[in-house]
Order: sequence, then structure tokens, then C-alpha cells
Amino acid sequence: MNAERIDKILRPFQKFIHEESSSGIVLLVCTVIALILSNSPLSDIYHDIWSLEFSIGFAGYEVAESLHDWINDGLMAMFFFVVGLELKREIIGGELSNPRNALLPLAAALGGMLLPALIYIIFNYDSPGVVGWGIPMATDIAFALAVLSILGNRVPYAARIFLTTLAIADDLGAVLVIAINYSSDISIANLAIGAGFLGVLLTANYLGVRSTILYGILGIGGLWLAFLLSGVHATVAGVLAALAIPARTKIKEASFATHLRQYVTEFESVRPNDVSILEPGQVHAIEKIKSLTRSADTPLQRLEHTLRPVALFVVMPIFALANAGISLKEISMDDLLTPVTMGVFFGLLLGKVLGIFGMSWLFVKLKWSNLPEGVDFRTILGLGMVGGIGFTMSLFITTLAFGTTTDHAIEAKIGILAASVLAGLLGWMFLRRGN
Repeated sequence: MNAERIDKILRPFQKFIHEESSSGIVLLVCTVIALILSNSPLSDIYHDIWSLEFSIGFAGYEVAESLHDWINDGLMAMFFFVVGLELKREIIGGELSNPRNALLPLAAALGGMLLPALIYIIFNYDSPGVVGWGIPMATDIAFALAVLSILGNRVPYAARIFLTTLAIADDLGAVLVIAINYSSDISIANLAIGAGFLGVLLTANYLGVRSTILYGILGIGGLWLAFLLSGVHATVAGVLAALAIPARTKIKEASFATHLRQYVTEFESVRPNDVSILEPGQVHAIEKIKSLTRSADTPLQRLEHTLRPVALFVVMPIFALANAGISLKEISMDDLLTPVTMGVFFGLLLGKVLGIFGMSWLFVKLKWSNLPEGVDFRTILGLGMVGGIGFTMSLFITTLAFGTTTDHAIEAKIGILAASVLAGLLGWMFLRRGN
């Protein structure tokens, strides 16, 4: 009875976590909290918390960073690890496994990255702010899917797949931009150590090692730490580690079903007792079922299933709390019209729409690809608007390009928040009226 009551209490929370729009709602709430705190009498405390320094070390070696940096270098590496798992799954058996189906969203993602970057560069040409050209390139998948979820069946399912594939490709593009443009003072020695750990991970995969604990130790204690010390941003290590995770089952589906029926029969054949504990034969049958189940799934999907809620409902909200706080009291009209603000704003709001729609139109008209079933160009235009929500990744790249409290960082954050809000509203209104 107690278990039933607990299940009844937990059921709404479990349903909330599995809703597509839920992570976007939590992210929005944390963003609003960050904005309120940074503009309240508690603003000094709010900023001081993220400046607290923590260190880890052993045998005379120590890594010391602020809480803000640990979030951006450590927790965000976990987020990118989940992105890498998702990417590998899509390549093996998802939308990216069929080149013809993947071509259109990949092309749209490319257009949605290049044009925003170009617009930003035009606004900031020959100025120190040009280093932030990667800021308007990314689409926030959590917020974008939240907008589509609110629209419900007004948006075809194929449109959701299109936007999801586009956003995953977008994230991969962001990783490449971070690795190439926002890494500095490269340590070849540490990079070589990281490459060695990656080689060990790939070898373990090739040999059929399926222990997620082993991959965790080698991935965090080896690959991630080596990249953190190398100058190449540590989030890149998250994606590389994910690509090394095994994606094969140990037994075939038919064999799994046969053995499962056998073990269930074995469990049922044991005469039950009248107490709460199980008979030894039942326990033995359950252990066989557990072992069989672990052999039937893949480490990649097991890790993704476990870590995805952590990334969406823990990592991303903490990141928003640490990075979305902007003091609006000190913002003047001049701050709204700076090249950085305008470059980010128009890069996301205009560049994303034209890049996604324009590249999609070009590929369809040249007959290089086809529109997804039930999706027309009007829907693609609406998805391009929603793609202009660049919140999370744009904020992350802002901290890499400009730090956290510089004038350029504040200007970029203003552009990100304004463009993301407008893109979400315009996309929602356009798709709602059009379908």
C-alpha cells in the first residue's frame, strides 16, 4: 500500500520529466530567477556565489577554478556527452542513418549556422567584438521543442524530427566552433595524453568491454582532465568520450525473448511463500533476468536514458542560473545598439530564418532532397523562426568569447535574450496560424 501511495505521488513528476516541453519550462524559470536575482538587492551575493573558488588535486597536482568555471567546464561537458550519445545513436539508427532523409535538415543546419555568423561579422568587422562570431550560430533544442510541444498537433510530427535533427547537427557545429575558435594556449603534451585515453576507450569498445564504470573513469579522470589542461575546451572531450561508448547488444533480440520466457517460467515454477521475502529460486531467476536484460541493451542507450534527465533538469538549469543573470539597471540605449548586440540579435532573428529556409528551399528546388511528409515551405519558415532561439549554446559561447562580466559579454547576452524571446513568439504565432 505504501509503495502504491509513493507511486501515486511520484507519477505526476515522472510524467512532467518525460514531457518534451518540461525541460524548456524549467530552463525558462531558472532564467527568470537569474534575471530577478541579478537585479535585486541580492545581486552582489548572486555574483559572489559564482566567483567562489574550488580545487581538486592529488599527488601535488591541483586544478583550481571558480564555481562558474566548474559549471561551464565540468557540468557542460556532461551535457555535451549526452549530445554525443544522441548524435551517435542518430547516426547508427536514427534520422542521420539515412543520408537522403538527413540531407535536408543537415543543409538547413549549415545555412542556419553560416548566415548568422556572417551577419555578426558584418556588424563587427575590424573590431575586437568579431571574436564572438560563433554566438548566434546555435539553436537551443530544449526551448525550440518546447515551443513545438505547446503547439501540439498543429505541427506535423515530421517537422519535429526535422527540427530535432537540425538542432543535433547544430550542436555538433557548435562543438567544432568551440574546438577551433575558442581554444587557446594548446598544450601538446596534455593533448597527446588525452588522445591516448581516447585510444584506450576506443580499444575497449572494439574488444567488447561494456562496463559503463570503466568508461566513466577513463572518460572523466583521463580524457576530460587532459583536455581541461590542454587548452582545448573540455566540453569537446564529452563528445569524443560519447562516440567511444559501445552501441552493440550482447545478444540478439530473438535470443533475448526466448531466454526471458524461460527465466519467467523458472520464476513461476517456484512455489511462493506467505512472507514478504522471495524464495531462493525466485531470487536466482530474477538475477538471471537482470543479467539477460543488461546483455540485451546497449551501454550507449543505457547511459543516454540515465543521463539525459540529469543533463536537462540539473545541468542546464544550473547553467542558466549561473549565466543568464544580467543587471538591467546599468543598461542604456547605447548598449542596445552596439555592434555586438546588433550582430547577435539580427544573427539569431534574421540569419537563422533566412539560413534555414533559404538552404532548404535551394536543396528542394535543385531536387537534391525532398520536404518531409506533411511539411511545406511555410512550416519550414516557421521552424526557421523557432530555430532563432539560441539561448543555452549562445550564452555558453559568449562566456568563451568574452568572459562573464565584460561589456561585450553583457551586450551579447542582451542580444541573445531579446532575439530568443522574439524568435520563440514569432515562430509560435506563425506556426499556430499557418496550421
